[in-house]
Amino acid sequence: MKLYYSPGACSLSPHIALLEAGLPYDLVKVDLRAKTLENGDDYLKVNPKGQVPALGLPSGEIVTEGPVIVQMIADHAADKSLAPPRDSGERYKLLEWLNFITSELHKNFSPMFSPVLADEAKAFFKDRVMAKFKYVDGQLAGRDYLMGSQFSVADGYLFTMLSWAERMKFDLSAMPNLVAYKNRVAARPKVQEALTKEGLMKAG
Repeated sequence: MKLYYSPGACSLSPHIALLEAGLPYDLVKVDLRAKTLENGDDYLKVNPKGQVPALGLPSGEIVTEGPVIVQMIADHAADKSLAPPRDSGERYKLLEWLNFITSELHKNFSPMFSPVLADEAKAFFKDRVMAKFKYVDGQLAGRDYLMGSQFSVADGYLFTMLSWAERMKFDLSAMPNLVAYKNRVAARPKVQEALTKEGLMKAG
């Protein structure tokens, strides 16, 4: 498989999933502004959406959209328990979390990366994200991970959003469950490996 990624972008989520799953893959870096690959090829010919992540399968098929990609990865390594079995009640709970993260966190973060959006507008989206984080903080009370004691692909996605919050200097100190959770996920060896491979963390 090939993971098309940009360092620290939302493609970090499936990158973590691939490493946790123990699946072989190649990393292909994308310049999101130029829409090119490192060798100069046109990324839009790979993914006409021009976004990451995209996952190239051995068949030549390209799969896009992070929440779909991470489930595919989990299903290819069912023994790792990165997602509950398909059609189970717990699987729908995972879907609930993935949809929440993508629609309530990810999409509210996106405008804050805009170089042309006014500071007042960015503050509006920041307030929305903080309110969503407060909800997650409450849900994490007494839990190690979003699904309970078991790490899942939803955790890699939420960790990516929390890394964005750290980059933007969000103050999450009033959310102790969320802070402890971020530290817990960050300590996972495969998470550290993903960060190192993307140049976001020095190799230890």
